[in-house]
Amino acid sequence: MVEDRDVWEGNLWLKIETHKKTTHKSKPHLKKNTIKKIYPIVEWLEGPYAKSLRKRKHWLLGSPTISVGAIRGGTQANVVPDRCEIIIDRRTIPGERESAVVGELKRFLKTQEKARMVNYKTNPCLPMETDLKLPLVREFMGQLGQREAEGVDFFCDSAVLSAAGIPCVVFGPGDIAQAHTSDEWIAVTQLERATTILERFLLSLP
Repeated sequence: MVEDRDVWEGNLWLKIETHKKTTHKSKPHLKKNTIKKIYPIVEWLEGPYAKSLRKRKHWLLGSPTISVGAIRGGTQANVVPDRCEIIIDRRTIPGERESAVVGELKRFLKTQEKARMVNYKTNPCLPMETDLKLPLVREFMGQLGQREAEGVDFFCDSAVLSAAGIPCVVFGPGDIAQAHTSDEWIAVTQLERATTILERFLLSLP
């Protein structure tokens, strides 16, 4: 049953690129600006597409998301850029297939002139669901004093192991709000508490 699972998001990193032949700025009318050509794609991703994702629901994780994380294009002021690219982060929920996500994006890109998409990650990063009925999982949850499943809206590398058939539980000190920040840190008290829990769990094993 779904409610007996520990759930984590998966994600895809995708690169969408528009391209044209380079033109000197003195004759911009000869070629379309690829930076300008990326506008409608960004607007669709952050607008109608993002809105459609909010209609998809997972009981614990909520809705999948889309975010444009970077845009790169052009070389200098007097050259009409021949290439522009955006990098997007698409978070998936259990039940979504990577091929289906890529397919729905490609269908839209077919309506855009000279736009193509490539997968920015070499390995799939799937959502993770761990069965809480597994004996070791039940034992660990007991050591935590936690009875209900929890879901988080970030990706974890354990999903890769889980997809290979290795049941995983993600546990550790810290706050996700600190992740990827310039001064990322973990409170010593949280580190000590996590150490105590892991030690207690390991000592409880036969």
